Amino acid sequence: MSLRFGTDGVRGAALTELTTDLAARLGRAAAEVLGGDRWLIGRDPRESGEALAEAVAAGVRAAGAEPVDAGVLPTPALAWLSESLGLPAAMITASHNPWSDNGVKVFAAGGLKLGDDVEGAIEAALHDGRPPVTIEAVHSTVLDGAAPYVAHLVASSDRLDGLHVVLDTANGAMHAVAPAVMGALGARVDVIHDAPDGRNINDHCGATHTASLADEVVRRGADLGLAFDGDGDRVIAVDHEGRVVDGDRLIALAALHLRERGALRHDTVVVTVMSNLGFHRAMSEAGIRVVTTAVGDRYVLEALDAGGFSVGGEQSGHVIYRDLATTGDGLLAGLQLAAFLHGHGEPLALLAGSVMASFPQVLVNVRVADRHPHAADELADEIRATEERLGADGRVLVRASGTEPLIRVMVEAASEQEARGSAESLAALVAERFG
Repeated sequence: MSLRFGTDGVRGAALTELTTDLAARLGRAAAEVLGGDRWLIGRDPRESGEALAEAVAAGVRAAGAEPVDAGVLPTPALAWLSESLGLPAAMITASHNPWSDNGVKVFAAGGLKLGDDVEGAIEAALHDGRPPVTIEAVHSTVLDGAAPYVAHLVASSDRLDGLHVVLDTANGAMHAVAPAVMGALGARVDVIHDAPDGRNINDHCGATHTASLADEVVRRGADLGLAFDGDGDRVIAVDHEGRVVDGDRLIALAALHLRERGALRHDTVVVTVMSNLGFHRAMSEAGIRVVTTAVGDRYVLEALDAGGFSVGGEQSGHVIYRDLATTGDGLLAGLQLAAFLHGHGEPLALLAGSVMASFPQVLVNVRVADRHPHAADELADEIRATEERLGADGRVLVRASGTEPLIRVMVEAASEQEARGSAESLAALVAERFG
């Protein structure tokens, strides 16, 4: 595997593409570029996680730094520890991907994701022709990373006494942390998909598969369901009627909640180009300005910091409360949503239904042999013609995936039929030209 950072770190088939040798060399390169006497290393519960974490630790040690084993914990917990302790960190996770994949997310000291220039420097150090790192047992310092994170969230959140919540922890890194936090705040908590075995992470559960959560919320008569992905940096909600509430609505509600409290700085929210046209119209009607970035929560974070804004995120469920976190945190976002419901005394179905009207949005993923970062430029005429046909009630986005060999074609339109027809036509062109 020729390493390239995508929109969320490095990712590939565990132990075949992302090998222990590659992980060790990445650990060495990252530690050399970012510096630091100690490095935090965390992981989600994938079967390959321990071996890859040991390899990264060997690389960190080869660069002259001391690895600190933070164990199994969510990505936002590791980012919070990185900020709190002032240490760089590496998280071994493939996020929402199946158990057979794994990856590495790197944080600079302070819990911040890396910019393109730093990633480029690490890639250069990785491929500089030096001998591989010798991987042997590394006796890392061990840190209980989850416990202080739980205490931090409990201390910074409102009480949720009496609120009935069902959690789907995706058999992932949130399986112990999320119930502990919600329970400590007084919520009545039921949990599903909370028994990781190394291979069942994200397996028809979690933020990308919400059907079982919806069924449980309705069956148990709960107020709210929250589904996390494998590493816990994003969340999707389900209302008491079993309807999914996606990231756009969660971010819209977050912006309104913060403005109610006088905490929405500059009356602005930050989202990516994937956010629904309905989100933009709803925020405009509410008098909230929208800043739009490229896909990737690190670009959202950059815009938040550049403008001094309070909240932003992605339609996929990454939500960044910048005053409280340095990255997307599914549990933090879920807590803020739960507090909003608890304080208003109104069901999520009513709040989410009234906050915005979504335009039909169709996404078609086209698998290609190689990534084509400039696919949209090469299809500019066809995209322009489609947008002219759709008019003011439509939008087209064609982009290369940052983590997989895919070109994503997204179309919004006034009707589902129109959106699907246009998306499938453009996807056929993509397949013909780049497949």
